[in-house]
Amino acid sequence: MKDRSMKLAVTGKGGTGKTTLAGLLAYLFKEDGCQVLAVDADPDANLASALGVPPAQADAIIPISRHTALIQERTGAASGQFGQMFKLNPEVKDLPERFLYDHSGIRLLVLGAVAKGGGGCACPENVFLRSLLSEIILNRNEVIIVDMEAGIEHLGRAVTRSIDMMLIVVEPGSRSVSTARTIMRLAHDIGIDSFGIIGNKIQTEEQRQWITDRFEDDRILGILSYSEIIRDADLQRLPLIENMDDRLRREIRTICAKVTDKIASRSP
Repeated sequence: MKDRSMKLAVTGKGGTGKTTLAGLLAYLFKEDGCQVLAVDADPDANLASALGVPPAQADAIIPISRHTALIQERTGAASGQFGQMFKLNPEVKDLPERFLYDHSGIRLLVLGAVAKGGGGCACPENVFLRSLLSEIILNRNEVIIVDMEAGIEHLGRAVTRSIDMMLIVVEPGSRSVSTARTIMRLAHDIGIDSFGIIGNKIQTEEQRQWITDRFEDDRILGILSYSEIIRDADLQRLPLIENMDDRLRREIRTICAKVTDKIASRSP
């Protein structure tokens, strides 16, 4: 397991629990002996907390997207100014090792994102972040778990062939399902064809059935039951991995196994 390479993108509607899932997957793959790099590409940047990084240390981590001087140095353009010429392929190979944060054997890179309100363009910041994520996914040989926002903003076409699976977290609710379908459609348009649906916060058998009825059977990777342990860990910013009960561990283990098996079955 130690030399296993796997590239996973975790996404879903805000509040579905995708960051919690990304953190749990990172820990369980590490338990299996894999080298794990967890990448936080969500504007809210909460993956450090989900991994159990102490609050003071987590709050002190500055997302790479906020290093404006570095972005200007590598792209040749200043942040927030329009009509500039800048490099479309900035040099980023040296950056992952410079900004990695190690916690309990899991390496964390907080990418961040460009702020909304005029930031979702082909600006120096977005080009820089996309280049950096491309470098990570294309050229690193480890289990990489990317916690994304509900979209594919950072994913360029050159990266899609190296993403082994996009995991979409869905909770009982039409908006969550609608977001999942939109994500699949947009990702498919740029070449991603491997998706897995994970139901979360499930409290009843009816909710479980409602989720599974809305997706093809081979898309469903597993179901995570509603858990007060997850709620309390989130509220208190405690490492969930240290407080999991047997049911939660069994459910997340099932998801890990299905992800691994599906990716292995597609390998040449």
